[in-house]
Amino acid sequence: MSNIINKKRITQITTFLKSLNIKSERFSEIITGQNISVIQIFNQAFIHSSDNKIINYEKLEFFGDAVLRLAASNFIEKKYPQMSVGERSELRAQIVSDEWLTKLGKKISIEKLIIKGPKALGDVNSKNTIVGEATEALIGAIYKCFNSIKEVNLWLDDIWEEDAKMFLIAPYKFKSKTVLQEWCQSKGFDLPVYKITEVSKENGDSQRFFCDIFIEGLKESSAFGKSHKQAETNAARILIEKFITIGRF
Repeated sequence: MSNIINKKRITQITTFLKSLNIKSERFSEIITGQNISVIQIFNQAFIHSSDNKIINYEKLEFFGDAVLRLAASNFIEKKYPQMSVGERSELRAQIVSDEWLTKLGKKISIEKLIIKGPKALGDVNSKNTIVGEATEALIGAIYKCFNSIKEVNLWLDDIWEEDAKMFLIAPYKFKSKTVLQEWCQSKGFDLPVYKITEVSKENGDSQRFFCDIFIEGLKESSAFGKSHKQAETNAARILIEKFITIGRF
């Protein structure tokens, strides 16, 4: 059963936690001491419900969602105290998004810790979702160990600093459709029209869908994507970059 932790699993988890390089003495102490009750919390963060319906990461993921938003709010308050509430909300939405969590999970190689049942192991389409969910559960587990967001911020603040900087320099790269829509409205144009064509039936194919964008009846941009949303987002980003280059944006 997944709730039984052997020595090999304990070593795997503690090695992974050390690799996060969280600069906290009390965090280092619980890892070095291999506190079993603490290790069990983290182990739960890596168990998918397809493996164990009772002991899995779902509750920690739910908890981690609130912790992540609070830690991100804390980061923004410290780093950007002059930001308006609207700007803070917009930035926070980017640095706690599902895409951001999946990106972070891949960066820390969390997938090697995740225990899945046969059904999830064979589902290629759910791979990224599970990585993001487990990462959020990990954040919940870190908080649960100390009942404090201190360690969460010690871990994520440096990552957020870089990601926030990238977003603030070029927000269109992260919310292309919204930025394009706002641009059209500022020019008095009708909203962009997205035309999607399915060109492949293969799940996960990066060129499964093709999107054309029309502005005022003229086709201005095209792009592929593995989903409707991704194809539209890619086409919008390409169009904005095109308009920036020719001085229309």
